[in-house]
Amino acid sequence: MRRVLLASLAPISAIVFSLIVASIALMLVGRSPITAFGAMWDFARTSTSVASMINRAVPLYISAVAVAVGFQMGLFNIGVEGQYLLAALFAGWVGGNIVLWAPLHIAVILAVAIIVGMVWSGIAGALKVTRGVHEVISTIMLNFIGFSVIAFLLLNYFKDPNGSSLNLATPPLPPSGQLPNLNWLFGALGFSEPRGIDLHGFAVFAIVVGVFYYLLVWRTRFGYELRASGINPGAARMAGVNPNRMIMNTMLISGGVAGLVGLAAVFGNLQSYTQDFPRNLGFNGIAVALLGRNHPVGMALGALLFGFMDRSALILDLKDTPKEVVTIMQGVVVLAVVIAYEVVNRFIERLEIRSAAEATREAVEGAAA
Repeated sequence: MRRVLLASLAPISAIVFSLIVASIALMLVGRSPITAFGAMWDFARTSTSVASMINRAVPLYISAVAVAVGFQMGLFNIGVEGQYLLAALFAGWVGGNIVLWAPLHIAVILAVAIIVGMVWSGIAGALKVTRGVHEVISTIMLNFIGFSVIAFLLLNYFKDPNGSSLNLATPPLPPSGQLPNLNWLFGALGFSEPRGIDLHGFAVFAIVVGVFYYLLVWRTRFGYELRASGINPGAARMAGVNPNRMIMNTMLISGGVAGLVGLAAVFGNLQSYTQDFPRNLGFNGIAVALLGRNHPVGMALGALLFGFMDRSALILDLKDTPKEVVTIMQGVVVLAVVIAYEVVNRFIERLEIRSAAEATREAVEGAAA
């Protein structure tokens, strides 16, 4: 219990520190931090804002899970950005060109996204296994290659022939490929339903992804080998764990989860892949994974925090307050949480060493007596 409380000090201290830095920034431009934060909080408490906050948090959470799978083994999948964009393009195109029984249609879209994400991340895994290319380099390069592939395919092959020439997009999803919204949940819980916005049904799949991640990492033999390889690769290898196989499987799973990130928008407001598809979800997912310390619950809270800040920032423009203060807060949270985790880890290690020394001394004194 004490270890859990100490570990929670890192994200809490990072958030507090970010509030302090944001407050200083607001005072430098002549704005009251109390007024600005109060407006953000009041604006974010409505049902409409809560729905928007969750919609924003869902892709960030899935992106964080994709990154965390690699982190568990010490692999840095920086290519989630390219993986989810490429997967969303293919999933949107396939989903917009077929009409099937609704559950089967949705399953096909999910399968296409997962497979494309796995294929793109598998390239980085294969390069590391066969040629020793570091995954950070390969995934970053694959991001840029993916961006070019997306532009080429969308312009020449995947664009909707009936769509606008000013905004290229894949064919829209037919009704059989759409997910119902979850607005009824607000009424069931005794709250008013959101106005002008829907709580996207894809939020259910984010929960499934979180449960899958937890069971995979902490309740399977593969998860044990994954964590063991991340903590001590040499010991894991001596215990019979094949490092190359683990690298490939980890990258494939990470890419498969990454492929689902863009479906939050495909199944959401867009109903297709467009040239102005949401970007930077892969990079922001790294920040959420760090903030949540690769734990499914911690990452969920981190994603909701980022969703809250993104949504509540909208009110700052109406209050004549620079909304860039939210970007400052997000950046400071990421930097502060990394430093805070290192400080807390060292503090915990010192406590454990002291406890072990005291236990040893007591055992020696007891034996002497």
